[in-house]
Amino acid sequence: MSRTAVVAAGGTGGHLFPAQALAEALIARGWTVVLATDERGAAYAGGFPAKERIALSAATYRPGDPLGMVRAGLAIVRGVLQARAAFRRLSPAVVVGFGGYPSLPALIAAVTAGRPTVIHEQNAVMGRANRLLAPRVTTVACAFPTLQKADPAVAARAKVVGNPVRPEIRALADQPYVPPDGPLRLLVTGGSQGARLLSELTPRAVALLPEALRCRLTVQQQTRQESIDEARRVYGDALVEAEIAPFFTGMAQRLAQAHLMVGRAGASTVCEIAVAGRPSILVPLKIALDDDQGQNARLLAEAGAAVVLREDELTVERMAETLESLLGDPARLARMAAAARAVARPDAAERLADVVEATAGQETPLTGTSGR
Repeated sequence: MSRTAVVAAGGTGGHLFPAQALAEALIARGWTVVLATDERGAAYAGGFPAKERIALSAATYRPGDPLGMVRAGLAIVRGVLQARAAFRRLSPAVVVGFGGYPSLPALIAAVTAGRPTVIHEQNAVMGRANRLLAPRVTTVACAFPTLQKADPAVAARAKVVGNPVRPEIRALADQPYVPPDGPLRLLVTGGSQGARLLSELTPRAVALLPEALRCRLTVQQQTRQESIDEARRVYGDALVEAEIAPFFTGMAQRLAQAHLMVGRAGASTVCEIAVAGRPSILVPLKIALDDDQGQNARLLAEAGAAVVLREDELTVERMAETLESLLGDPARLARMAAAARAVARPDAAERLADVVEATAGQETPLTGTSGR
């Protein structure tokens, strides 16, 4: 039987990074992986370990835009035809989708051909593409214990596996959290959307901290390019050592060294914080569809691992108060770190690989965890 899996993902790193973690787990088990994506997804797929990449036509549309809906529909139809042609050649044992409109053509082609299919939902709220596909695919897997916006029948059969994380993040699950005793290290990320808020508000909040905290503090902050000079000025005036850049490499090492993280609440961010076992302040993106970031953040907030600040209530003073209460209480930070790790699923890639193999009818003794 074929040992080829087609992984359909694209759009953003939030879809592609978990797909890449699954691909690496499947390849370790002897599978051949083919990536099906679109042009936008290709920008994130430079290191994706696929034997082959299939470029499929896909598009999305804005609600209330009939012309855009027609154009998107035609693009997806073209993508379905392209996927069918590729599948006849590849004969995949299973097709796995990670949500977003780039996954639609491959999954529709597989479902209509009767091929085994899996979708994985990274967020606590099921996205539109996955809601469309879920009743028709063979297996539904999800990252969070809750799966809002899903049909009740779909939610009832969904397998909770967690969100696959990159190997370098997975390795942090084995590293203990050491609460601060002297220097304090703060890591700030902004996310690709709505990054201006954290870029501009966080430095001003840090500047309001008592001098006794500021003199111990080192900040690493991802900041929009146009906000870098102002952030450097504010940190400099506050006598706070800060490394500021629009993008950081070596994020796993930075996360491992952080005593506290401030960031958005995308699915990958929340799950990586949990696996790393780090305390956090989360600011869900207000404009996120269906408040998926707010619902993602609940996993850590309800466990006592994160403080969630909603944009509507967020001020410089509120952020400063929260930073001061956490950075000044090492014991609380340690409790939050332990709570984050308690809800983590560091073996999510192996759990999802188990599900994929079971769906394909090709379970092997190499599975890392039963988890089902």
